[in-house]
Amino acid sequence: MGQIRLLSETVASQVAAGEVVERPASVVKELIENSIDAGARKIDVMIRRGGISLVRVIDDGCGMDRDDTLLSLERHATSKIRSATDLQAVATLGFRGEALPSIASVSRFRLTTREARAIAGTEIIVNGGKLDVVRDGGEAPGTQVEVRSLFYNLPVRRKFLRSENTESRNIEHQVHLQAVGHPQIGFSLLRDDRVLFQLPAAATLSDRIRDLFGAELLQRLVEVTNNRSPQIRISGFIGQAGVSRQTRTQQLLFVNGRAIESSLITAAIREGYHTALMKGQYPVTFLFLELDPASVDVNVHPAKREVRFRDPTGVREAIVHCIQQTLEGARASWQEKFRAPVTLPAAAGKAGPDLRLRPEVSAPHEIYRELPHLGPAVAGGGLSAVASAEADDPGRASAGQALRPPAEPVDSASEGVALQRAAAKTAQQQFQIIGVLNKLYVLMENADGLVLVDQHAAHERILFEELRRRMEEQGVPTQRLLLPQTFDVPPRDADWIERNLSILQRMGIGIESFGPGTFKIDSLPSFLDVSDPAQFMRKVIDDLKSASNTVSAMRLGEEMIAKTVCRHAVKANDALRYPEVEKLIRDLLDCDLPYCCPHGRPTMIQISLAELEKKFGRKV
Repeated sequence: MGQIRLLSETVASQVAAGEVVERPASVVKELIENSIDAGARKIDVMIRRGGISLVRVIDDGCGMDRDDTLLSLERHATSKIRSATDLQAVATLGFRGEALPSIASVSRFRLTTREARAIAGTEIIVNGGKLDVVRDGGEAPGTQVEVRSLFYNLPVRRKFLRSENTESRNIEHQVHLQAVGHPQIGFSLLRDDRVLFQLPAAATLSDRIRDLFGAELLQRLVEVTNNRSPQIRISGFIGQAGVSRQTRTQQLLFVNGRAIESSLITAAIREGYHTALMKGQYPVTFLFLELDPASVDVNVHPAKREVRFRDPTGVREAIVHCIQQTLEGARASWQEKFRAPVTLPAAAGKAGPDLRLRPEVSAPHEIYRELPHLGPAVAGGGLSAVASAEADDPGRASAGQALRPPAEPVDSASEGVALQRAAAKTAQQQFQIIGVLNKLYVLMENADGLVLVDQHAAHERILFEELRRRMEEQGVPTQRLLLPQTFDVPPRDADWIERNLSILQRMGIGIESFGPGTFKIDSLPSFLDVSDPAQFMRKVIDDLKSASNTVSAMRLGEEMIAKTVCRHAVKANDALRYPEVEKLIRDLLDCDLPYCCPHGRPTMIQISLAELEKKFGRKV
C-alpha cells in the first residue's frame, strides 16, 4: 500500500499559514497592507495581550460585497492579479491571496465589510478555518477584521511566541513602518485600551517623521537628492554624518511603497556613508526607491519581506551615488550653521588666548615620509599652510617642527594684532572663536548658539582627505613580492575578479589570471603589511563585492591612512595659537566630508540657544 496521502484541507491550511502568519505582527502587517490596497485613508489598529488575545484592524477603504467577501477566504483568491504575466509587474502590496484564509485557519476570525453605497454590509465568522456564520452587517463603510485567540488550535506554535511586551513592540514597529511608508494615511494604535499614538494624515514625509520620532531627529536628517538615474527614483531622508544607531531599527527601506529587508541596499547605504560612519554603527535612513514594477520581483517570500532586482548593480550604484551626493550637498547648509558676525572681544587688545602649538605636531609632508615613494611636497590645506613657508626654508624648520608658530615675537600685542586682522575680514569669516576648552575643544559662537570642535578629529579629517588626494594623483605605491603567489577561488569569485581586474590594479594589486579559477599576485601596495597574500585577496574580494564600482583607488589603503593621520594630527593638550585654530576651522569647512573624522566620530557639536535657555530655566 502506498505511503503518500493527501493532507486534509484543514491541515494543509495550517501548514500554509505557518509561512504567512509567524506572529501577531505578521497579522497586523497583512491586514494593514490589504487596507492600503483598498484605498483606505484612515486605519485604526487595536491589540490586546500583545495581539495574542485580540487584533482588530478597521479601515475606511472601498469595502466588498457578499460574493467577494466569501471568495476572499478561499486560498489564492485575489483581486490584485489575473494571470501569470501580472506577476512580472506587481504594483500592489498584496497579490498572493493567502493572508485572510491563513489567518482565519489559526484563529477565531470575524470580518465585517460594507461598500460605500450599499444599504447593508456582510459579516462572516470563521473558527479555525471552518465557516460558521454569514449574515448582514451594519458597520460603517469599509472593512473591519477581528482576529481573536491566535494559534488557539496550534498550541505548539503558540508556545513559541515571545512575551506580551515583546509581541506588542513588534506590532508597534510594524505599524510605524506602514505609517512611514504611507504618510498620506492616518494611523492609530491602541494597546490594551490605551492609545499609543494617533497620527493624522500628513502632507509630507517630514511631517510623519516628526510626528513619530520627534523634531530633534528630523533636524538631524538630510533630505535625499537624486538626479542621476531616470530609471530609479530615490527619495526620503538620511541621517547626517555622525548620526547613527547600534542596530538597524531606524534603517527603514521601501521599494514602491513596500517595506523590505535587503542586504544589497543595506550594503549600498554603508558604502555611501563610508568614512562618515563608525564601525559597528548603522545609519538612520528613511529611504524610498521607486522603479518600474517589472524590474522588481516581489514574489520571493510568502511574507513579501524580500525582493530581487533585475539590475542589482544599477540599484546599488544609484544608492551609493545618491547618499554620497546628499552628504556632500549638505555641506553648504552645514557650513551655514557656523556663520556668525565677527566682533572683536573686549580684551583682545590686552591679551589673546594662549593658543601655542607644541613643536612635536607633524605636518602632511612629515606623514608622507611614512608612506613609501611619496615625496615631501605639501599638497596644501590643513595646518600645513601655516608651516609652508618654514618647510621651504631648512633654516627655519626641522622634521620635528613643521608647525612652528608665526615668526613674530610671542606677546600680548602680537596676539591683539592677529585678532584685529581677523576682525577686519568680517565678510569672509564663518565663525567666531571664543577659546579652547581643556586644550582640546575649540569653542565657537554662531547664530544658533555654541559650537564645540574636536581639534584632533578636525585635523584628522583634513589630513586624511589631503593625503588620500595626493596619493590618488601620484598613484598607489607598490612593492613587488619576492616570490609571486597563486591562489584558487570559487567560480563566482573568479568571474568577479575577471570583471574587476582594472579596479584591483588601480589599487596597487598586481594580479593576473593563471588558469581556470586561479590567479597570480606579484605585487601589493607597499603600505600594507600582508603576511598571507592569498588570504588577503579573499578578504579584499569579500569587502569589495559590496562596494561601489567607482571606489577610490585608495580604498585598500584608507584604513592605513586613517591610522597614520591619527598619529600625526593635533592631539589633546596641543595648544594652538589663534591663527592656527582659525586655519584649522577654515580647512575643515573646505573638506568633502567635514562632519566627521575618518573613523566616523563627529568633528563638531552644536548646542543651540534654545537648549541653553532650557538649561538656565529661561524656557520651559
